This record gives sequence, structure tokens and C-alpha cells, in this order.
Amino acid sequence: MKQLRIPAVYMRGGTSKGVFFRKEDLPSDEAERERVLLRVIGSPDRYGKHTDGMGGATSSTSKIVILSKSTRP
Repeated sequence: MKQLRIPAVYMRGGTSKGVFFRKEDLPSDEAERERVLLRVIGSPDRYGKHTDGMGGATSSTSKIVILSKSTRP
């Protein structure tokens, strides 16, 4: 798999954690973007623990956030 360098911020709050991306930094192709984001959190993880990505033992505590400028005034 080709390795990409994408700016991101990793934040944790309580038991949840997330990786924050700017939309313009992610691949514009939807399928490629989905593959990248799933890989960031370690999915698919046959053990169900996200051990190869963010960790945390449950999928509900790992989040991906995509930020973009609002389309509304």
C-alpha cells in the first residue's frame, strides 16, 4: 500500500479519542478517502480492538473528524 503524508491532529477527551483532518488534505476520491480513514483507526481489525491503529479496545471510543468551512453563511 502506498504511504501518504496527511496533516492531522490526535485528541483525547475522557475515554474517547479522535483524529481530526481538514477535508482539503484528504484524498478527493471517496473510495480512497474511506480506505485511508479506516486504516487510520486500524480497521479492519480481526481482533476487534483497533490494535493496529488508535487502540482503545472498542470501536465506539475511536472517532474520525473531518473539518471543512461551512457552506452556510
